[in-house]
Amino acid sequence: MSRTTTDRSDGVRFIEATWPAPAGVRAGVTTRVGGHSEPPFDAFNLATHVGDEPGRVEANRRDLESLLALPESPRWLHQTHGTQVIGPDVPGDGPEADAAFTDRADEVLAVLTADCLSVTLTSHDGREIAVAHAGWRGLADGVIEQAVERFSVAGDEMMAWLGPAIGPQHFVVGGEVREAFMHEYPPDASAFRGAAEPGKFHADLFALARSRLRRQGISRVYGGERDTFGQPDLFYSYRRDQGKTGRMATLIWREPDQV
Repeated sequence: MSRTTTDRSDGVRFIEATWPAPAGVRAGVTTRVGGHSEPPFDAFNLATHVGDEPGRVEANRRDLESLLALPESPRWLHQTHGTQVIGPDVPGDGPEADAAFTDRADEVLAVLTADCLSVTLTSHDGREIAVAHAGWRGLADGVIEQAVERFSVAGDEMMAWLGPAIGPQHFVVGGEVREAFMHEYPPDASAFRGAAEPGKFHADLFALARSRLRRQGISRVYGGERDTFGQPDLFYSYRRDQGKTGRMATLIWREPDQV
């Protein structure tokens, strides 16, 4: 069972990652509950690019920092479904990237999702952490591999947690998506099963991410059981809501003086 952060009026607002991370490393994902945004972004939307009223998004972001007692504001990214990873030495807000890495305490890394998968990573000693936005394009192009490459330790000295994403029963893709994965690694065919429509397949993002992580030597992989499409009370879903919706944030940070 995931630990949750609540308040008395709004219920579950943040779901803690369920993994045996080292002391001081915290990670998890926000829900859509308890914020300031109006429909169709109701209510805890954290994205500025979806059409929500900017003042409401800023209020939600302030609430997030207060709710979690974050040591600093999250490092928000301009995500492009690519493989770029920023490190702690990149200045400014909103750099173009789909993953972030740091070996510094107090830095709060974040990605935004609404069906795409989020992947958090930590070294076993907790000194290095990362988060990646991994839709099917990012997965196929190697965003996980690019994030892992930033670590100074081998994969067997790391662990991962998979956040919510659209589940395979709802994620239907064309044959070109299946071919993109099988071209590199034929056993990934097991992550696809035929859909009712000819030439279409149900795709399992969680299985595809685990496959990628395993090939990087990371066998300790947790999470990956929450379907964004099937839980409208908790999560935004781009497909379910036909593109007009908010975004959750997956966060990871290292608290000071803990590692």
